[in-house]
Amino acid sequence: MMVWLWSLTGVLGLLVIVLLIKIHILRKAAGEIADGFADRLATDTNTLIGISGRDRQMRRLADAVNEQLRRLRAEHHRFCQGDAELKGAVTNLSHDLRTPLTAICGYLDLLEKEEKSDIAKHYLDIIRNRSQLLVSMTEELFRYSVLLSRESDAPAEPVVLNQVLEESIAAAYTALTQRGITPRIRMPQEKVVRMLDGAALSRVFANLLQNAVKYSSGDLEITLESTGEIVFANTAPGLDEIQVGRLFDRFFTVESARKSTGLGLAIARSLVEQMGGSISAEYTDDRLHIWIFFRERGG
Repeated sequence: MMVWLWSLTGVLGLLVIVLLIKIHILRKAAGEIADGFADRLATDTNTLIGISGRDRQMRRLADAVNEQLRRLRAEHHRFCQGDAELKGAVTNLSHDLRTPLTAICGYLDLLEKEEKSDIAKHYLDIIRNRSQLLVSMTEELFRYSVLLSRESDAPAEPVVLNQVLEESIAAAYTALTQRGITPRIRMPQEKVVRMLDGAALSRVFANLLQNAVKYSSGDLEITLESTGEIVFANTAPGLDEIQVGRLFDRFFTVESARKSTGLGLAIARSLVEQMGGSISAEYTDDRLHIWIFFRERGG
């Protein structure tokens, strides 16, 4: 009887050891598949996932993951090719529109020198305004297409956020006052320095100020914190949460900004993200808040 019990105990012990070894092998294979999958997603490589174990089911799992990786890689390449073709088409189209628009504006200049009736002057003024708007929209589209085509790593240099923000507000002051907007500005005394592209940052601030001119009902608060956070806040009763959620979408405009290309905030978002920052918008109690944050490098 004791021999039988010891034999059974020995068999059970061996089974436990075998199961533990099997579990260890499966866990190792699962870890290899997980690490290999993460590595293939992070790098542009055609190598597939391999495992060291010989378990049939884990090898089937690795083969299934490799098949999905092949499909994902093919879709990614197809997307990149289509995206590049679209960017090139937009760039070429916006560039080609410049020539006829320049000619139209030139002929308008000649027409304005000719004798004409009051009604003809009125029509010419309308054509002039529409032509200037079209020129502005075409230039914005061209700049946006160039922005999308350039490398994502912007040249970094020490930039004083206080100074760039002050210069941007001064440049936009006339447009703001014409809309009856006197901005309230709050900045720290100490310099807030970040490693950024100064020209790109100026463009971001300019676009946000233009956005305030379009949407503000007469007020604008601009706050710069020593942490690198910048907030643009203004009353905008014509907006709603759905519109605000789409403000950074390309070509999105609202009824109060029909003369807009819908690219200003999209450009701002692209530039901020290229510089390693973050940008977001929130709408509460009829007030629009746009946050930008640039953390210290290595922080």
